[in-house]
Amino acid sequence: MADEKGHLPRGPGRILKATVWSFQGLRAAWLHESSFRLECYLLVVLGPLAIWLGQSGIERALLIGSCLLVLSAELLNSAVEAVIERYGPEFHELAGRAKDMGSAAVFVLMMNVLLCWGLILGPRLFSL
Repeated sequence: MADEKGHLPRGPGRILKATVWSFQGLRAAWLHESSFRLECYLLVVLGPLAIWLGQSGIERALLIGSCLLVLSAELLNSAVEAVIERYGPEFHELAGRAKDMGSAAVFVLMMNVLLCWGLILGPRLFSL
């Protein structure tokens, strides 16, 4: 987003402000979004499991990264929902479509988690 100074490089102060805003967003998601909390709990379980079961850095990155993508999509979905709710609770077809698409994005990335974990760990489990 452009600011009053245009698109100039950011200094340390600006980076610190952006970091603070990011943590405020994470805190808001944690406090107000039960789906985000559930996905964080899953990451707490699956993250160490990915480090233990992944045989290379690439495998570990794919296993953990796929979970982080779900969290990112959940944050974006929650942001879309918050903006829609800001304008009122009445039903509007486009608002419903936007919410459904945000939910679908989270679902697709959850399927990506299953795909990554299955393709990486499946052959090891079934070759026993």
